[in-house]
Amino acid sequence: MNNGQQSAVAASSSLTAPQPRFLSRGHTYRAVVGDTLVLPCQVENLGNFVLLWRRGANVLTASNIMVTRDERVRLIDGYNLEISDLEPQDAGDYVCQISDKINRDQVHTVEILVPPSVRAIPTSGQLQARKGGPITLECKGSGNPVPSIYWTKKSGAGKSTARIGDGPILTLEKLERQQAGVYQCTADNGVGDPVTVDMRLDVLYPPDIQVEKSWIHSGEGYEAKLVCIVYADPVATVSWYQNSFPIQTTDRRIMNTRGNRHTLTIRHIQQEDFGNYSCVADNSLGRSRKYMELSGRPGPAEFYSPKWGRSSDSYNLTWKIDSYPPLEEVRLLYRRVLMNDTFQQPGRWHDFILTPEHRPASEPLTHIMSYTIKNLHPGAYYEAIVQAKNRYGWNEVSDIFQFIVASNSLDIAPEDAEVVASSKSRSKSAGTGITSQCLILHMALLLGLALSNCRLGLG
Repeated sequence: MNNGQQSAVAASSSLTAPQPRFLSRGHTYRAVVGDTLVLPCQVENLGNFVLLWRRGANVLTASNIMVTRDERVRLIDGYNLEISDLEPQDAGDYVCQISDKINRDQVHTVEILVPPSVRAIPTSGQLQARKGGPITLECKGSGNPVPSIYWTKKSGAGKSTARIGDGPILTLEKLERQQAGVYQCTADNGVGDPVTVDMRLDVLYPPDIQVEKSWIHSGEGYEAKLVCIVYADPVATVSWYQNSFPIQTTDRRIMNTRGNRHTLTIRHIQQEDFGNYSCVADNSLGRSRKYMELSGRPGPAEFYSPKWGRSSDSYNLTWKIDSYPPLEEVRLLYRRVLMNDTFQQPGRWHDFILTPEHRPASEPLTHIMSYTIKNLHPGAYYEAIVQAKNRYGWNEVSDIFQFIVASNSLDIAPEDAEVVASSKSRSKSAGTGITSQCLILHMALLLGLALSNCRLGLG
């Protein structure tokens, strides 16, 4: 057989031989950075043809020969391509190709999923702004898919509160001092766990003072504590004054600070210690002052009786008054209030001056008093106020206490009501509306308040 005949036979056998074909199919694969991915390429009837793996113009393998120098890439189980320790740049199209005249190929698309990352802008995560002004917090997230970003603010316990903003930028307008703290930017794209970055915001503001008590009761020989709670950034310096004179630390007057709590302790109180005090806080942004009064006068009466009475014609009224010196007099006023859903009309005041009983030595401060008012109108509403006096003067009138007499079928006129005291009482005549004594009492209170405000202004 000559050469021409041999060529003809070879050509004829190549036409009749089965053609190579892919058993696997092209697919899109999603894998996470760091994972291992296997791309299948299964061919039958490959014969003498060469199978190539390529990515773009770069050939990775030819038959069983590794062309690429990337040690992460290898062939397994025939011609399947394995890529380990996946990196973001491994994303793209991978082609398995048969080197015949047709150049049959199969394409796999690889998408690399990247867990989210986030960073603060600026990277220090520290921001400052003045009270009343705006501030912008910004963070930048990356990953595949692109992560969503949201903001929370950490509470005092270090836990994040509810979401307060979405997107990479959080703008706060008209800052208040309470908005200072740690803000947390969170990035989440569903690949792995969400990641966070903290940003600390310091709000700069002049001192803001709160007093624990604006009126402090004590007695000669006893001790008193005056407390100011100061909020300020930058930190404020705090000074104490009695009237308009600065206070110096002595054996009896001690100033101490714990956090933002500033305390003036006065020991073995003397009469000249009573009066008006103020704490003054200064920082580079301003000054603030709050006033307190240290007094030997009795504290305001506090009622302990239930709102609803048990008797249909009487009511037991019980209260306590704090006073180191003995009480000299107690004034009780009560009146009936006619009312319905839309209407309320107070009746006339009944005014009584009571002499307190002797206080036991075991109770150096608290006076507990109890009086029963009889012949009240069943089912009626009443109001009562109490004021007390010791050797330093009268205290402030108590808050109004309201009580309700139990109901029954009796109809007793309220004008017949009278007070029965457990101690000596002297009834004062009561006129229509508020008695003359009550008017004098309220006028004295208003005058005292005006004089006190005047002294505070001078301090």
